[in-house]
Amino acid sequence: MKDALLATVIDEYTTIEEFASVLVVEQKALTQVDPAEMLRPIVEKKTELVGKLATLEKLRDAQLAEMGFPGGWSGIELAAGRNPKLAAQWTLLQQSVERAHRSNKTNGVLIRTRMEYNQRALDVLQVRPPKPSLYGPDGRVPGFGAL
Repeated sequence: MKDALLATVIDEYTTIEEFASVLVVEQKALTQVDPAEMLRPIVEKKTELVGKLATLEKLRDAQLAEMGFPGGWSGIELAAGRNPKLAAQWTLLQQSVERAHRSNKTNGVLIRTRMEYNQRALDVLQVRPPKPSLYGPDGRVPGFGAL
């Protein structure tokens, strides 16, 4: 069972690394003038990878339970404490997760910046025309006819 758990953690690491590389591509897309076409497949890939990570996490928790450990962080920490190979892979996974988290935060900042820019552009386009001046384009006061 230890080998299966190790294989699952390796799969998680590989998937997180793939997710991190997608985040790098996303970051490049977000710096383009019109990223819409580039972002669609990126979002689809991220969604696929998040689903895969959720499945792997459930599998890891089931494997931990079969070994008599609790699920989640505490269980994998306990199991890693008893297996040097698992501990090494768990450390790599944690480092990879941290890198992906930082990239994701950067992308979030880029998205917020783009949204704020778009909102300001919309605000400028939605400016109401100024109130009519006292005199019309012909130099006369509107509504008073010829004086």
